[in-house]
Amino acid sequence: MNIGTIRNETNLEAVFYHDKCDAYDYLISIACGAAAGLVDIFLVGSPADSKLLHWTDAQVDKTVMLFAKTCGWSPREGKENSAASAIGFLEKKFPVNYDQRHSGDVGGLFPMSAKNHHMKSLAHSPDIIGLFFSVLNQFTSTSSFLHNGQLITIQTETYELQGHDFISKLFCGTANWFGHIMSDVAGSSGAVGRGSGVVIPFYELFQLCDFGSFPVGQHRNTLATVATKVFQEGYDARFGLTMAIPVVLCDLSIKLIWAIKRYFYYKRPLRECIPSKRHDDLRIMLIIGNGMLCLMDGADAAIRSGGNCVNFFLRLNIVAWYRLLFLVFREVCIRLGISFPLQKQLDAYIRINEALALYLEQLEELDAELFRKETEQYNQLLVMMEAADTEDDLNILLRNEYKSLGLALPYSGDFDDFMNDASSSLEFT
Repeated sequence: MNIGTIRNETNLEAVFYHDKCDAYDYLISIACGAAAGLVDIFLVGSPADSKLLHWTDAQVDKTVMLFAKTCGWSPREGKENSAASAIGFLEKKFPVNYDQRHSGDVGGLFPMSAKNHHMKSLAHSPDIIGLFFSVLNQFTSTSSFLHNGQLITIQTETYELQGHDFISKLFCGTANWFGHIMSDVAGSSGAVGRGSGVVIPFYELFQLCDFGSFPVGQHRNTLATVATKVFQEGYDARFGLTMAIPVVLCDLSIKLIWAIKRYFYYKRPLRECIPSKRHDDLRIMLIIGNGMLCLMDGADAAIRSGGNCVNFFLRLNIVAWYRLLFLVFREVCIRLGISFPLQKQLDAYIRINEALALYLEQLEELDAELFRKETEQYNQLLVMMEAADTEDDLNILLRNEYKSLGLALPYSGDFDDFMNDASSSLEFT
């Protein structure tokens, strides 16, 4: 198989399986989405009443302590299971110059407190934006914030990155950013109660939305202000993990049932029962299932919010809505034939992998013992041909081999007479 041909974008259409959903597929999708919606309503809820948040917080605490031990944390007796002790160690291990915590630390330029400084400080975001501003702030001894749609940068104390050259400093800056994120993801060491963690990836961009007028109690706030108040109520990355539980449940249940039905009902090969975006019916089922989840989530948030937008967003599963938007956007791109260059390459490699897997299956079906015997016979013939001294010996050898293989000669009579006859032709059977 020619890899260059496979990588040609005109051949990528064959990657997709154009199967259609039947009535049972739609029912399965709705049922899985509804089940996930019930989990979202009764077990996820909001940060104040979530049944699953305590479990998620505990897992994050364990991860932080494990990371701290990897970095050299040796807690004293009685503090082995203290997340606060691990956080304190990481805060000292990975200090940064952009860790201002309240308005006084920024000269009163804008209101900020310990509850929201992880959202306002761009370098505290656990995403590519946070990494960029963290490295930038560490290199330039600055600190960058978002407030009411404005980017604010202040000078900080001189901060010297470790490393002897630019690459090593860049690596150290990245490692320092990640280590500091780990120290903040479960709250600060001196926090009372749950503490304020870091934002859900890209949630900080809501601070650019300094528009709108949303009811919050007796007041009306912009979307940026509402998002900040929501974060202050515990809507952080840990709660984001909690919100991801019904989303994962919805996706996995749909994919599992789809694979079982495809294998046992439609009798498809196992390699065609692996869930992927190449199956049209599965993509539609995922959209319907996630749509059902979001419908129930939005209805629950609207009913329980009492008209307060902060309460509404506290109960809104932003992870589920992001997943739904992603699935719809991906489906539109596929339907319109829009594909990014990297995705085209990935699709091509998928086809190469499938071709290689099929080729290996065909090789496994070969009779290895028969193949060995045939190759031994040919090798013996080759040795005898090399040992032939004259053309007559070689001719006799080839005739005998023809007879042993049960093959008929492509000519009849004397070979010289046959070749001198212009009307004769060789016939191979």
